[in-house]
Amino acid sequence: MAKALAGIKILDLAQWEAGPSCTEQLAFLGADVIKIEPPGRGEVGRTFVISEEDARLGLDSWYFLSLNANKRDITLNLKSPKGLEMFKKMVKKADVVVSNFGPGVMEKLGIGYDVLSQINPKLVYAENTGFGKGGPYSNYLAMDACAKAIGGAFSNTGLAGTPPLNPGPTIGDTGSGMHLAIGILAAYIHAQKTGEGQIVEQSMADAIINLNRVPTALHPLDDGEPSPRREFADVVKCKGDGPNDYAYVNLLTPKQYEMAMTAIGREDMITDDLKNNIRTRIERWGEIKAAIEGWTATKDKMEVFKTLADLGIPAAPVLDTKEVLDDPHFNQRGSIVEIDHPQRGKYRMAGCPIRLSKHDYEYVAAPLLGQHNEEIYKEWLELSKEDMEVLKAEKII
Repeated sequence: MAKALAGIKILDLAQWEAGPSCTEQLAFLGADVIKIEPPGRGEVGRTFVISEEDARLGLDSWYFLSLNANKRDITLNLKSPKGLEMFKKMVKKADVVVSNFGPGVMEKLGIGYDVLSQINPKLVYAENTGFGKGGPYSNYLAMDACAKAIGGAFSNTGLAGTPPLNPGPTIGDTGSGMHLAIGILAAYIHAQKTGEGQIVEQSMADAIINLNRVPTALHPLDDGEPSPRREFADVVKCKGDGPNDYAYVNLLTPKQYEMAMTAIGREDMITDDLKNNIRTRIERWGEIKAAIEGWTATKDKMEVFKTLADLGIPAAPVLDTKEVLDDPHFNQRGSIVEIDHPQRGKYRMAGCPIRLSKHDYEYVAAPLLGQHNEEIYKEWLELSKEDMEVLKAEKII
């Protein structure tokens, strides 16, 4: 079965997470993503958060493997005149170039949009930075947590009595990567219609502001003051002594509240005021939570989840990372997939979260450094094995 994005050629200069998460999703959907790395060491993500033993064995990090599946890989020294010239020749055949270097790095390398658009006017030039262009923070470096802090996500994570907390998911990185992928596809469609390429710019901070849309929209409810961290947490303790033996319970509507109180045997708390007024339920959450936990303390989180969910009450167990990988629902759906890596062997990771009814997915492990040099340089630049041996000796590839 043909892949949805089959035929799209992407030159991927991205590193760390924000850029690679974008290009991995496009690769899952069928784009031919050519990851380009410096010869010898590769991009920094290959050795990020790695054990001393794995580093000694020369293994790629689990971090890298999770962000670079389904890509092909070449090495190329962009700081050498010959390597730069080879890259520019490849740009002639590419549809998209993606990068997430620090501000101004692409221009310093001599491959900014003004240069590449002259080589290929139809090129989609996609870049991800921390704060974006056009403001006083434009030249600042950033990482995931910086974006979450400045974009508002820290401020409404935690409880009233805690300091601002860093949300666990790396939405500054992967969240901006998903936004970048949307922009790339929009620009690619435009290019196919008009023959005109363009710059797709995505800021990590802008992505957080967008993902934090609802708390920002509710700002007027706080009389113009900053939206505070709330007084209550809608997670309840379940049976067990583990750090994640909790369940999330949402009693949003009067019917859901009534069903929940009935299910836990606390019909005495089904008063008109509690049932029909959500503000009253919020104000008296401590009392409601104590009643719920009198019931949940005797049941594990999966039993709590299934009992309440079967009644139509929004609820979920607090699964840890291992439990997510093992969960039968996500494995049956293909949300979790098994990958076979030539060095690491079989392991599981998150698959493509997008489902297309006319297209299926196949998963290929993240490539070894320079794994596809021979086939790609022959395919894209018509280089022979002898040519590549010379380039390798010159440390160009």
